[in-house]
Amino acid sequence: MASSSLLVGGLVALNLPLSRRTIGLVMAFGAGVLVSALAYELFLEATHTEERSRISALGLLAGSLTFFVGDSYIDRMGGEGRKSMVGVQSAGVALAIVLGIILDGIPESAVVGVDLRTGEGIGWAFIAAVFLSNLPEAAAASTGLAMTGWQKRRIYLLWIGVALVSGLAAVLGWAVVGGAGPDAIAFILAFAAGAILTMLADTMFPEALAQGGKAAGLLTTVGFALAFAISSFE
Repeated sequence: MASSSLLVGGLVALNLPLSRRTIGLVMAFGAGVLVSALAYELFLEATHTEERSRISALGLLAGSLTFFVGDSYIDRMGGEGRKSMVGVQSAGVALAIVLGIILDGIPESAVVGVDLRTGEGIGWAFIAAVFLSNLPEAAAASTGLAMTGWQKRRIYLLWIGVALVSGLAAVLGWAVVGGAGPDAIAFILAFAAGAILTMLADTMFPEALAQGGKAAGLLTTVGFALAFAISSFE
């Protein structure tokens, strides 16, 4: 359900005349929502779950490093501009684009499975964060891909495929955490937080600022505050 917004974002971008500034501001808002969710729904929960100190810190660093290495490899393959709306993607690097977007979404989806398995339930603030952050990501990437000659049908199939892989990641998150102790769960949550935070700094924040202008900072704060409010009511 959370990943379905990828297809929604693609549909909106390819069929409605949205300006780059609008997409950039929506991206800033989604990034703020995601920052709040990873801070309170992931990392804070990890620190409360761990039995041994510094497990969460290790998970955070491991997640960040894993995303950095994977993202660097995908950049060399040609997927560096996968979330840009200015057409820097190349039609010949579809695999790199797909792998990059999957890499962005796997940590988010895996956390959903972890929440289900631990019996805590899925935090609506986190679901809202994933949903909202996917919308501008997909809109920006769809706009850029269309400018390089990708057909609408091909772009739609891309988002459907990524959404299905994200669902599989949630299943794997549910399966892997079965029988795991508190420290293992804390590590997984912190790992996802580190990967998502690195993704935000690497892709979403720069694109939001470049296209949305200085107002992107305000929208980021509004998104953060809204997600915190939702979390506080759970």
